[in-house]
Amino acid sequence: MSDTPSGLEKPALSPLSAVGAGRKDRIDRLAALGAPDPDDSAAGSERGVSLIAEAWRRLRVSPVFWVGAVIIVAFVLLAIVAPWIAPHDPGEQLLIGQTSRARNQIAPSQPGFPLGGDTLGRDLFSRLILGSRQTLLVGVFATLIGLTGGLILGILAGAFGGVVDTVVMRIVDVMLSIPSLLLAISISVLFANPNLTTVIIAVSVVQIPVFARLLRGQMLAQRESDHVLAARSLGVRRPAIVFRHMLPNSLSPVIVQATLVVAVSIIDAAALSFLGLGSQDVSTPEWGQMLGEAQDRIDSHPGLAFWPAGCIIVVSLGFTLLGETLREAIDPKNRR
Repeated sequence: MSDTPSGLEKPALSPLSAVGAGRKDRIDRLAALGAPDPDDSAAGSERGVSLIAEAWRRLRVSPVFWVGAVIIVAFVLLAIVAPWIAPHDPGEQLLIGQTSRARNQIAPSQPGFPLGGDTLGRDLFSRLILGSRQTLLVGVFATLIGLTGGLILGILAGAFGGVVDTVVMRIVDVMLSIPSLLLAISISVLFANPNLTTVIIAVSVVQIPVFARLLRGQMLAQRESDHVLAARSLGVRRPAIVFRHMLPNSLSPVIVQATLVVAVSIIDAAALSFLGLGSQDVSTPEWGQMLGEAQDRIDSHPGLAFWPAGCIIVVSLGFTLLGETLREAIDPKNRR
């Protein structure tokens, strides 16, 4: 009989189990040796960080990022509180008695009307404030609709490939071959009664191929990555691979592009309104519409065009600065 009590006997390990246990012990030893000492500040500073943490580390010291962020936050807050801070009704002709088309006169700046009136005697300052809300709605909703359509086409092309990829990308190529503003104008003239909704539709359709091509390229790169190949070898189904592995790792550039597209959407929407293809309701101001109304008096009263044009430029610049800094921050090539 063995001297060891039967309750303490260790079961004999098979050769494969012994090899597995040996590998596990070796991995545990390597992990213990490679773990940084909590008291070693140098080792702690060299620990890896996530992409988001690394991007934020660069963004918070970038003055360009903060300029864009301040512009966007101020614009969004202004659009939200616009109905409560506008001093007058934007559609009421309070200064009609001081406006004469025959003498080419516009109501000047005066108490209660810091920017004077427009061509119809309405308060220009109130119309600028309320116009920010319409501009924000167009920029955000056009970008969201374009992003949604681009995601659908990009996922189809990047996940399936083959005939589906060919058909989708040929449609995208045709849309990209037409200048964006010309395509938006072509879509707008199809509607009998243009309004804010038709502007959003026209601008969003123009942005769909941009998102589709970008997402498709990112997903094609993910298809050959190690984690996707490992998932396939384990028998994971295609929908799970696409939506749990490929799509989440492909969205960062698309989200950054969406920030840049907001600026393009604002400019395109202003161009459509300037050409008379936007909202026809003069009581609901929009910056592009205000530009169109000021064009016949641009020589004598440039301020009527300067203020809405300046607002469009500043807001578009804010989204552009934010988007460019985000793109540089999440680019793996810029990581040190």
